[in-house]
Amino acid sequence: MNRPPPIYDLKPWTVHYGAAIAADLAPPRHAHLAQMVRAAAAHHATRTAFTTCMPNGMHGSLTYRQVDRYSDAFAVYLREVVGLAAGARVAVQMPNCLAYPVAAFGVLKAGCVLVNTNPLYTPAEMEHQFADSGAEALVIVDMFADKLKSILAKTSIRQVIVAEVPQFFSRVPRAVIRGVMRWWNRALPPIRVPHVRLDWALAEGALARDRGRIDPARYTEGLGADALALLQYTGGTTGVAKGAMLTHGNLLANLEQAFAMGRSHIDEGREVVLTALPLYHIFAFTFNLLCFFAVGARNVLAPSPRPIGNLQRAFDNYPITWVSGVNTLFNALLNEEWFTAFPPKHLKAAVAGGAALQSAVASRWQAVTGTRIAEGYGLTESSPVVCFNPLDGVHKPDSIGVPVPGTDVRLVDDHGQPVPLGEPGELVVRGPQVMQGYWQRPDETAKTICDGWLHTGDVAVMDGDGYFRIVDRKKDMILVSGFNVYPNEVEDAIARMDEVLEVAVIGVPDAKSGEAVHAFVVPMADGLTEEQVRAHCRRLLTDYKVPKRVEFRRELPKTPIGKILRKELRAEYKAKNGG
Repeated sequence: MNRPPPIYDLKPWTVHYGAAIAADLAPPRHAHLAQMVRAAAAHHATRTAFTTCMPNGMHGSLTYRQVDRYSDAFAVYLREVVGLAAGARVAVQMPNCLAYPVAAFGVLKAGCVLVNTNPLYTPAEMEHQFADSGAEALVIVDMFADKLKSILAKTSIRQVIVAEVPQFFSRVPRAVIRGVMRWWNRALPPIRVPHVRLDWALAEGALARDRGRIDPARYTEGLGADALALLQYTGGTTGVAKGAMLTHGNLLANLEQAFAMGRSHIDEGREVVLTALPLYHIFAFTFNLLCFFAVGARNVLAPSPRPIGNLQRAFDNYPITWVSGVNTLFNALLNEEWFTAFPPKHLKAAVAGGAALQSAVASRWQAVTGTRIAEGYGLTESSPVVCFNPLDGVHKPDSIGVPVPGTDVRLVDDHGQPVPLGEPGELVVRGPQVMQGYWQRPDETAKTICDGWLHTGDVAVMDGDGYFRIVDRKKDMILVSGFNVYPNEVEDAIARMDEVLEVAVIGVPDAKSGEAVHAFVVPMADGLTEEQVRAHCRRLLTDYKVPKRVEFRRELPKTPIGKILRKELRAEYKAKNGG
């Protein structure tokens, strides 16, 4: 790739780091993630590390010391009882609950590789991920373990460990919750494959540790920054899910980058973060789990944020200072009377990622809570953070902010050549947080990482200050009579209507213009018409960007973190209209 224009070399964004953000990335403070976990646990031993908050108000908690002790026991169980070798893959498939950090940290302490798996996957999706990763052990929540019967023999899994959502709760709340799940909700189906319970596995691990006088730290002796820590599968929204190989060094570097951007707003040992996004997703895994564990925060885990009323008890009962989410989560909260009438009074910042933050949602959030939503940008392949809006200094609406320290960013055309300032181009990234590649897919790796640069597939624009704005995904762009239309822009315009709850825009075939803009709208209430939406758009958009059709829906398809799936809408349209 040719040398870029001077503007990219000059990194104009560093001017906006201010006094709070160092221009040069600090080296990781730990050799590997297991060392980070142990250091944080020793420093914050008696503080509450995690609390699972159920919608009914029942809760359970673990201190930093307990998380450290239990995850040590699980590491010994994996290595000494199951007999796994260093580098073995262990799948963890559960929602946000106390068992998750114990299992995840135990896998890392064992010197094994964590394979995060969505608990809502179908058996076919599970089979693909387990077989592709070569996972030898699986920790799965009991609610979904019945899916294993038809697929287990087709994988390399030789030990199944079953966990519970109310794991580590005190005896009475745990019994009540499990009773409701079993007899009232019918949410605990019989498990028809050989397995052990997590309680038993931890007891066996502790016994083996004490009997053999084993120090679990020996499992990670000599573990370097290049050692594989995580196989994080892409969401599959653009095709077959692939495992991004993230190393200990990738994740530790991204922690330092996140701390550089947010340290001014973090009081060590005093923060309370609400984790509504699933921990098996890279955004919550790095930001909510790793970052806030490292600084001694209390992490309030929500097993399911849907319906959005499930989060009310968390906001009512805990002094939430940080919350992360996607546009749909913030929008849903703003449409809840309990939230707008009594907004969280301890909140310092909200962090958005995963999908474009609509300006109407951002402005309303600030009006209701008195705090900004700091929009960032990242992807699975970059651990994930690439850009972030500084919490102090210049904040630009509709912007993903500036590259985090230690990160190089360029915008390039279809030939890989840097585009002029102010022109849209594909965002490419280089930095210590970029993955090694895709697991066992050198062909896909070569398509994505070229000359050390990660090609994101996202189209962005950079202004003279070095702030970036995502225009859209390259593959989502609509070509109307030769003019580029970016769905994000149209969606943002429609979302400004008070009558609209959610919106998604795709391109569909059109005999006259090649493609036409087609909008899917979820109205706040009945009565909204197609012509009202189109008239609103005509006031904000040039004519070729105005939707030719508006289709009303009760809901839109989404990923587990709430990102609207345009791919599914395109597939539905194609199936219905024959092309």
